Amino acid sequence: QFTAVRNMDRHHYETFENFGNDTFLLHLDNGRAFGRHSKDEPSILAPLKQCCRIRRSTWLRLLLLSTPQYRLSDVMRASLSRDPLHRVAPLLAEPHLAALDRRLNAVLKTVSRCQKQQRGEEVVYDDLPHLPDALAPA
Repeated sequence: QFTAVRNMDRHHYETFENFGNDTFLLHLDNGRAFGRHSKDEPSILAPLKQCCRIRRSTWLRLLLLSTPQYRLSDVMRASLSRDPLHRVAPLLAEPHLAALDRRLNAVLKTVSRCQKQQRGEEVVYDDLPHLPDALAPA
């Protein structure tokens, strides 16, 4: 017999009750981290819209991933192609990869709106001076 325990990020775990206190956890991942490729969830941007703050290091990385030579979907496709499971079947379907680019564009537009609304206010927090030397650009 299983007891299911669920949490807010849609992951859950199971326990075998037959063993009483000598049970163990069986963690199951539902594999829906990328959701449905055809449906974006705009509420996920609520913290960004409300706070209108983003680290410069994050902002620069997002901008880079929006350029044609480092497009997020291409970078992800290349990364996934090195996974041994890729030989069996693609780990993400093309519509999911296209959704990454579309969703990145929504984040960029949100930050751009924040910058227009917050004239004079600093939306992009400059965290670059605080990064460890190993992470700072050469």
